[in-house]
Amino acid sequence: MSADDVDMVARAFTEQHGREPEGIWAAPGRVNLIGEHTDYNDGYVMPFALSQRVTLAAGARDDGGWSVTSLTKVATETFTEADLVPGMTGWQAYVAGVVWALRQAGHPIGSADLVLTSDVPVGAGLSSSAALECATVSALADLNGLNIAPLERAQLARRCENEFVGAPTGLMDQAASTLCAPDHALFFDCRTHDSRQVRMDLSAAGLEILVLDTRTPHSLVDSEYATRRESCEEASRLLGIAALRDVTDLNAALAELPDQVMRRRVRHVVTENARVMAAMDVLRSGRTADLAPLLDASHVSMRDDFEITVPTVDLAVESAVRAGALGARMTGGGFGGCILALVPAGASDEISAAIASAFADAGYGEPAGFVAVPSGGAQRLS
Repeated sequence: MSADDVDMVARAFTEQHGREPEGIWAAPGRVNLIGEHTDYNDGYVMPFALSQRVTLAAGARDDGGWSVTSLTKVATETFTEADLVPGMTGWQAYVAGVVWALRQAGHPIGSADLVLTSDVPVGAGLSSSAALECATVSALADLNGLNIAPLERAQLARRCENEFVGAPTGLMDQAASTLCAPDHALFFDCRTHDSRQVRMDLSAAGLEILVLDTRTPHSLVDSEYATRRESCEEASRLLGIAALRDVTDLNAALAELPDQVMRRRVRHVVTENARVMAAMDVLRSGRTADLAPLLDASHVSMRDDFEITVPTVDLAVESAVRAGALGARMTGGGFGGCILALVPAGASDEISAAIASAFADAGYGEPAGFVAVPSGGAQRLS
C-alpha cells in the first residue's frame, strides 16, 4: 500500500459518487512463516501480514443497496438485500458476504458505496480474498458505529468465506489480516484462538524474507486438500483423540496406525506443530537466523510426508538455497503457489534471478518475487 493508493481511492470515490468518502481503510495479505496444514488439526500457525494491501474508500448511502468498485479490476458491481444469498459468485461476493455475515451476527448494516484497489497478488496464496473481507469488515463496522473486537472481525470475515462464498478455509488468513503487528509474526492457536505477537527483527539480524511466486497453477488442490484432511481426521479417530495436535508421543501414535501413508500425514502435522513452537522460541530469543533449519525441515516434511509440493516449488526452494538462502520452504496449501526464503539482507534480487535462471533451464515460466515486510493488520487510515 502507498499514499498513492489512498489518494487514488479517495479521488475515484468522489468522482464516481459526487461526494467525499467518509473514510479510508486498508487490510493486508499475509504469508505463513511456518505451520502448514496444522490449522484444521487444531494446531499452531505463524503468519505475518504483508505490506501489500486492499485499500478501500467508503461512504454510507440510503437507498437500500450497495455498490463496490474495484479499480484493480476496472469493474463496478451492485447488490441489494435480496441478493444476499450464500453461493453468490464473482469477486463482489467477498464484499456481499461480509454484509451478510454481519447481519447474520445481528449487526445492523446500512447501505454503502465502496471503492477499492489492491496490490496483493491474486492467485498466489497470499490471501487477497481475506484482505478484501477484512478491509470491508473494518469499513462497514466503522460506518455503522459498531464496536467489534479484532478477533470477532476476523471470525466474521471467515464466516463470509466459509458460508457465503463456500471456501472451506480456517481462521488463519483473516486473523493475520486483522491481528498482525508491524515487525512481528503472529503465533496463533487454531483451537483456542489465543494469539501472541512475536518480534521478528530481520534488519537487526542482517536478514530479509524473499517471497517468490512460482506462478504454478494450483492443480488438484480441492480434491487433494480434502484427501489430506480426511486422512488426518481418520487418524485422530483411530487414535482416540479430538485432533492431531493432541498427539503427545509420536512414535507410539505411528505404531497404532494401519498404513504408511497415514503415518506420514500424521508425522508431518505433529512435527510441523513442533516447528512452529520452535520458531516462536528462536524469534523470542533473537536468534532469527535459526529459523533457517526449521524452514528447511518444514519443506522436506511437506514434500516427503504430506506430499503437497510440485516440481516447480521444489526447484525454487533448492535453487534459493544453492544461491545463498539460509533456508527456504513452500508456503501455502501446496500443489503450486509460493515459497519463502530467509536470505541475507540485500540478496533477494540475486537469489530471485538465480531461481528464474533455473526455471528457464527447466522450461518453466518466469517466477515473480518480492521482499516481504512484516506489517500491521487492518486499520482505518482516515
